Amino acid sequence: MIPLKDTWNARQNYTMLADFYEFTMANGYLQNNMQDKIAYFDMFFRKVPDNGGFAIMVGTEQLIEYIKNLKFDDEDIEYFRSKKIFSEDFLEYLKNFKFTCDVWAMPEGTPIFPGEPMVIVRGPIIQAQLVETMILLTVNHQSLIATKANRIVRAAKGAPVMEFGTRRAHGYHSAIFGARAAYIAGCAGSACTMADRHYEIPAMGTMAHSWIQTFPSEYEAFKAYAEVYPDNCTLLVDTYNVLKSGMPNAIRVFNEVVVKKGYRPKGVRIDSGDIAYLSRKMRKMLDEAGFPDCKIIVSNSLDEYIIQDIINQGAKVDVFGVGERLITSKSEPVFGGVYKLVAIEENGKIIPKIKLSEDVGKITIPGFKQVYRLYSRETGEAIADVITKFHEEIDDTKPYTIFDPVHTWKRKTLTDFKAKKLLVKIFENGKCIYRSPSLEEIRKYCKEQVDTLWDEVKRFENPHKYYVDLSQELWDERQMLLNEYSN
Repeated sequence: MIPLKDTWNARQNYTMLADFYEFTMANGYLQNNMQDKIAYFDMFFRKVPDNGGFAIMVGTEQLIEYIKNLKFDDEDIEYFRSKKIFSEDFLEYLKNFKFTCDVWAMPEGTPIFPGEPMVIVRGPIIQAQLVETMILLTVNHQSLIATKANRIVRAAKGAPVMEFGTRRAHGYHSAIFGARAAYIAGCAGSACTMADRHYEIPAMGTMAHSWIQTFPSEYEAFKAYAEVYPDNCTLLVDTYNVLKSGMPNAIRVFNEVVVKKGYRPKGVRIDSGDIAYLSRKMRKMLDEAGFPDCKIIVSNSLDEYIIQDIINQGAKVDVFGVGERLITSKSEPVFGGVYKLVAIEENGKIIPKIKLSEDVGKITIPGFKQVYRLYSRETGEAIADVITKFHEEIDDTKPYTIFDPVHTWKRKTLTDFKAKKLLVKIFENGKCIYRSPSLEEIRKYCKEQVDTLWDEVKRFENPHKYYVDLSQELWDERQMLLNEYSN
């Protein structure tokens, strides 16, 4: 068995996977002798997909592997030379490129909210700028799929959800890393064989309609399959007619082959039709035939809303297979994370920077920051997040007042609470200092953290807005810059 580390990503060098403007700016910085200027960049997002109450941070492990492999080879240098716009000094700089930045990130599986820095990069401005595209590409995609998958898992109310979207994913990496993100967010497994091969995500699958059509009859197709897999027999029963032929033939084969060989049937699956109605009828037939332990598995363009509806209609479903609407997050397929300069250093002093906009939602939060999550000691529930300046400490042994950053008169003083820093350092001077947890550890952590959120925040429709506040010191600094640049 191959190591469980990110072997798929580690074999690749994605240094050149960057927007072209990152290189033109880098060349410009060098020509202006700014290559050693220390800059701070934040990655954050502005809106939760599907108008949900929260998103889930995923992708840190792949980000680490990407940064570890940063380098420019001779072919890369020749490519830039061929463009005839880059200086020879810059090409020499790339040839000797070494990443020396500090990087902080939220642990994978953490529930996240708009405006909070998910990743912070501090270091020489050329280096910090060149990693922009891959940070966004890596974290945006997996966070999007994890967020969607978690909605679907919660809609299933405890019934396992299988990620079935490999063939509908937007490319090879989307299929593999999408399966990883979905598993972290709570899916029980995936149809993607490579996800099992590389990450030990349980791969599941039985047969397609083509198997049944290949045989002279449905019964013979079922019988042949059961003879090969008597200990793991799940049959697809909707090729012709679920109730008139599929189910009767499946039950016949269960009795004639599976039970006679000393096993129990694992399941029956449908991929079409009225799931609520058919599953009720199927359950009755299985129970009457002596197979109450046989699972009913359903698929067919499902999402959280369809699953919620059919459960409310009394569907008897044991396992949901969800494909295209999960792996592409079809209802809102863009996460929208951005990467913005928030500070520079001059003579060792951090100078905060802000971007203004007529769109209030696009005004950035300046400076070098940390994010605290405040939990109730009594219930363990998350009360609020507070974005602070990095040096600030929230002392949870003393009362602490939080306030709405916009409606500042809305204030609340917390007493019995626990404060936890969310951003952890993963690179120091270009060296990785972080041990990536196992996939199972990340998955467990994700579930635990989602469980700390109020039920109101987890609603699909009109979720309660979780409190994300600024510390007084950070709020004051932001207001100072707003006043300075808006006059």
